[in-house]
Amino acid sequence: MKRLSEERTKTLFEKLAKYIGANVKLLIERPDGVYCFREQRDRVYYVSEQILKLAESVPSNQLISVGICFGKFTKTNKFRLHITALNYLAPYAQCKIWLKSSAEQQFLYGNHVSKSGLGRISENTEKYQGVLVYSMTDLPLGFGVAARSTAECKHADPLTSVCFHQADIGEYIRSEEDLL
Repeated sequence: MKRLSEERTKTLFEKLAKYIGANVKLLIERPDGVYCFREQRDRVYYVSEQILKLAESVPSNQLISVGICFGKFTKTNKFRLHITALNYLAPYAQCKIWLKSSAEQQFLYGNHVSKSGLGRISENTEKYQGVLVYSMTDLPLGFGVAARSTAECKHADPLTSVCFHQADIGEYIRSEEDLL
């Protein structure tokens, strides 16, 4: 596992900042130890430095993964978050969208969120900002991008999309071979 280059580190932190803002620092400097991001085969892993030191004894060609896969870099060098990062980003999310129970299943099948399925939205959510999508019982369901700001959502048509789908927990079943 290798360190991320300066360019890739910048791309990763910009993507994370889109969802959790300045709380990116809290991901690295946690109370239970120092964590870091490492790359292997264009995939980015979030791992404790203690575990990383132990993993150095394993040859890199025999190592499948260490830590949690946060996402991968595409061929065009853009970073795409995987759903496996959801539980680590959820406590630090700045903008959230809560779905009505009738819209949860549609979101989990990969569809965008319409105004009629919107339960609540965080104040001061801007247009095209990264949001975490929750059920009304505060269960994190996935990631999205706000299609409308909070003010625009209040006056939008019920069939208007308010959140573009990015990833959801249904991907554990639909794409389990691609997540590792």
